[in-house]
Amino acid sequence: MSRREHRLRAAAGTGPLQRIASTGLPTRWGRFEAIGFERDQGTGGQTAEAALALVLGDLTQGVALLRIHSQCLTGEVFGSMRCDCGGQLELAMEAIAQEGRGLVIYEFQEGRGIGLMAKLRAYELQDAGIDTIEANHALGFKADFRDFSLAAAIVHDLAIPRVRLLTNNQHKVRALSVAGIEVVERVACEVRPTAHSLAYLQTKQQKMGHALTLGVPDPGSAPRGL
Repeated sequence: MSRREHRLRAAAGTGPLQRIASTGLPTRWGRFEAIGFERDQGTGGQTAEAALALVLGDLTQGVALLRIHSQCLTGEVFGSMRCDCGGQLELAMEAIAQEGRGLVIYEFQEGRGIGLMAKLRAYELQDAGIDTIEANHALGFKADFRDFSLAAAIVHDLAIPRVRLLTNNQHKVRALSVAGIEVVERVACEVRPTAHSLAYLQTKQQKMGHALTLGVPDPGSAPRGL
């Protein structure tokens, strides 16, 4: 292990990154390679954090597109229109497929890292009239509880020194840069808002610094009366 790797591991307080499995994954965007990763959280117990890298094509050619994506069960599985997560994942997969190479790192960080049950409690508070950040704070969490060091470790493991990052979140750009990965371009990953997601996206733009243009909401997403 290099001296630099020792420094990164000591700073993160975690164990070594491990590749658990690698398999072909045919999708409607093409055949990706799905690589499972785990890393001990350094707590002395059995807890490990996991992530999935979906790789398409030869990443050594040019500067690959990268999307670091956090799990959103409600948006990706159930089609919730309260957020833009499902649309962002589809946009990223399509952009990578069009280029013929790139990767998505899928992290299990539901609700910006607070977990599914806490996320539902935050939704409940938002229903009462506060925004997503205020709801997190009311529950005792930071606005964004995520740590992108695992994603950075995976990029290093895949020997990718430079990326074009599909994100609206400048914090992801900074996290990779601090880890020694050059982000040569931030590529917008913006989904048209819905009537249900507009206030949420406005909060991310105004309070979290996300680079969003926030066009006119999709008219087909307007709430319907009973």
